[in-house]
Amino acid sequence: MNLALKLRRFVVSEEGPTAVEYAVMLALIVIGCLVAIQSLGTNTNATFDKIANSMK
Repeated sequence: MNLALKLRRFVVSEEGPTAVEYAVMLALIVIGCLVAIQSLGTNTNATFDKIANSMK
């Protein structure tokens, strides 16, 4: 209940631009994380392929 009240006060207050800035920052962080995870996955896959080929 307390969280809902705080959320309602936040939405009603004049901190709209701040919320937009936080949303943009969150989107950039998520994009950065996805790029890092994809790169890590690609490098890991290449390493395992190299190990598998050396064991043949």
